[in-house]
Amino acid sequence: MMNWLRNSRVAAGLLTVLRLYVGWKFISAGWGKLTNDKPFDASGFMKGAIAKADGEKPVVQQWYGDFLQGFTLPNVDVFNFLVPWGEFLVGLTLITGTLTMFSAFMGIFMNFNFLFAGAISLNPNLILIQFFLLAAGMNAGRFGGDYWIIPWVRKYARALYRNEQSSAPSRTTNS
Repeated sequence: MMNWLRNSRVAAGLLTVLRLYVGWKFISAGWGKLTNDKPFDASGFMKGAIAKADGEKPVVQQWYGDFLQGFTLPNVDVFNFLVPWGEFLVGLTLITGTLTMFSAFMGIFMNFNFLFAGAISLNPNLILIQFFLLAAGMNAGRFGGDYWIIPWVRKYARALYRNEQSSAPSRTTNS
């Protein structure tokens, strides 16, 4: 199964459809936040999640509520920038099939944070699909920008590594 997922052209085609679906969900969410008449403000969402961490049957786990209260809410301006741009860029890169594995990982990270904050909606479905994209490796971006970009990145990374190795001082000593 893994060999098929990672190497099959049919799997690459199916993964492209899944990648486009998840990318569209992310890019439309990010674009909506970036182009709204009022600037995006995550503080209401954060406060709501913090409130859901208390009570008899909390929806949000206490540790995550504490994280939101102690870290994210005081830094809400940073998250007001990161969330819409992160969603937009994850969507754009998934749609174009560029840096697909990194984008799927970042998408999973965002979806898990939304899930931890008590927002169920499509997050579990998107996480599941993105795990397939990650498991497929390079095949998930086979019909996209990864086809050209990843070999280029590898070529220059290898050249840089070889250059650093050749210019490093020798560790051999003469006796």
